[in-house]
Amino acid sequence: MKSKLKIVIPLVLVVVLGGVYQFVLTKPEAAPKVKVEGEVYVLPKEFLLNLSDGRFAKLGVALVMQPGADTAPEAGGHGGGAAPPEGYGTLPQEAIVRDIVTDTVTSASGGELTSERGRRRLKKDILNNIHATTDVHAADVLFTDVAVQ
Repeated sequence: MKSKLKIVIPLVLVVVLGGVYQFVLTKPEAAPKVKVEGEVYVLPKEFLLNLSDGRFAKLGVALVMQPGADTAPEAGGHGGGAAPPEGYGTLPQEAIVRDIVTDTVTSASGGELTSERGRRRLKKDILNNIHATTDVHAADVLFTDVAVQ
């Protein structure tokens, strides 16, 4: 009986110490880092624009909203809480955002819109103008589709 206790007690002790180590001493795994902070809001209607060099562009645009930013219209907006007009989404001040995109992109050439550097500059200009003239809390501008003809 004593020899069995000599074997069982160390085994129980190892199991208990292993449990203590697992639940108390080890650090919990860090949560995976979120790659996109906030919500992506896609402007529902594509842009069909004349460019400064006489070419045309068809463009899809989305905004990465800052965390906690609201994309729902306030009560009383768009006809007192009714559905927004056809072609528009639920983003407050969406018409102003569309105007900013139109003004910024139509002053660009097809070469600017097809080059990575040019698109980066256009997105930065659009974002700066959104911050300067609207209450929309966007963190980034995305061109979801680009076609230049």
